[in-house]
Amino acid sequence: MAPPTAARMKARARRGQSAEALATKQREISISEFFSKNRHLLGFDNRRKALLTAVKEAVDNALDACEEAGVAPDVRIEIEAMRKDERYRIAVEDNGPGIVPAQVPKIFGQLLYGSRFHTLKQARGQQGIGISAAGMYGQLTTGKPMVIVSRTGPRRPALRYQVAIDTARNRPEVTGEKEVAWDRPHGTRVEIELEGRYHRGRQSVEEYLKQTSIANPHVDIRYRGPDGTEMHLERVTTELPEAPLEIKPHPHGVELGRLIKMLKETRARTLGSFLRTDFSRVGEKAAAAICAAAGLEPASRPGRIARTEADRLIEAIRTVKLMAPAPSGIVPIGEALLLRSLKSEIPEAAFYTACTRSPAVYRGNPFQIEVGLAYGGALAADDLARVLRFANRVPLLHQPGACLITRTLVATDWKHYGLAQARGALPTGPLVVLVHLASVWVPFTSESKEAIADYTEIQREIRLAVQECGRRLRLFVSRRRRAADAEKKRSYIEKYIPHIGQALQDILALSAADRDRTIRDLSAILEKSRKMD
Repeated sequence: MAPPTAARMKARARRGQSAEALATKQREISISEFFSKNRHLLGFDNRRKALLTAVKEAVDNALDACEEAGVAPDVRIEIEAMRKDERYRIAVEDNGPGIVPAQVPKIFGQLLYGSRFHTLKQARGQQGIGISAAGMYGQLTTGKPMVIVSRTGPRRPALRYQVAIDTARNRPEVTGEKEVAWDRPHGTRVEIELEGRYHRGRQSVEEYLKQTSIANPHVDIRYRGPDGTEMHLERVTTELPEAPLEIKPHPHGVELGRLIKMLKETRARTLGSFLRTDFSRVGEKAAAAICAAAGLEPASRPGRIARTEADRLIEAIRTVKLMAPAPSGIVPIGEALLLRSLKSEIPEAAFYTACTRSPAVYRGNPFQIEVGLAYGGALAADDLARVLRFANRVPLLHQPGACLITRTLVATDWKHYGLAQARGALPTGPLVVLVHLASVWVPFTSESKEAIADYTEIQREIRLAVQECGRRLRLFVSRRRRAADAEKKRSYIEKYIPHIGQALQDILALSAADRDRTIRDLSAILEKSRKMD
């Protein structure tokens, strides 16, 4: 047996260390440090995907900022190839309200800092990770800080910042700040230099921008790629979507731990007023019914509710019938605009339809499902249907197999709507299916926000919306097939009309003129039936 190596001897010595010695090696890990070592969780797992993810996060922030300020978004995206291989500088510029100087370092240089995590209303960003994570990735791969130019008004100066992230402490480091000349009266420009891989086609920046234009018909996008490609996606409408309103949590979506925390932090003086003021859709009668079912007095002090009483309270909440959450926190695209966007971006199709479902609820969170179909025309007939997935107007380009949307579409019986479909697959044919989930809180499967988690309520709404659009598609397909069959029969008749005329001439001893007139009359009748169809 070979003698132990020096490394093994050290490992054996470490096993015998005391608890005190081991404790000295423990330390707190900041969220930035964690994600810097696990950047694949945020969508930066390879260079090709990293370039798209960085652009996506910057564009999402730009659109949210413009809409919250009531400004029709004009977004400019530039990708410049640097001298070194697979190194790019991306720049995303908007005409939004700009950012006040004190907030710039925190927004771009600190993970989990944002205004939307603690609010219940529809927004593209939810966690306060996206744009700061993109800057962190650029810093890790190139050593360069983010460059931000922001201006909050025409009478105020444009300020340029260089912001890096101290990953050990999750804090911003501003390495440069100065006034610059900028032609925009207000807005923000973000520049990130990073390692990436540029490509065209599927899951590319261009595809992401085209899909963004479909789900955001009020946005004007101009893009210039590193190969000189230029693209202008004009807005379909100048009307901005209604601003979603912040709503309070619904009791049916609250778990015990959160309820206990809310009871301790509430400003309400009684349990009854706590239920009415801190929750959505709870009136006096509902609050009294919950208290009665829990065996608690409405006049009880919320801060003095014990854990066992809170447990009874949560059980009572689940048994009392309550109104659904207010839908004011979500704003769907709408059937009319969805159809206009589909026709604008997919003009080669022959049939379009769209359906916006009524608001529904999962875990107390209101949501709405929208489905659009484009079929026929010049779309590829021999390929699987193309699926466009969206969550809060943001395209989901990766992990389709892990997404509830894809699984629901695969489980749909498309043969019932006149399309071919293999077992466990999407339908085959000239079809594009768009599914949009609008919600105050989208249940993504991971921090990279690429797939929607399984919820029975969401799956049901997707299925019902697809079925409604599918029935309209079936009518179109059946009408077209009947028309094709009728045309085929007419072509047979048209082929034999001269022979019929000749046969009638022989049987009835008609003249050549009568024969020709008979052929013309039969052809006219056939053409009349074609026009009627």
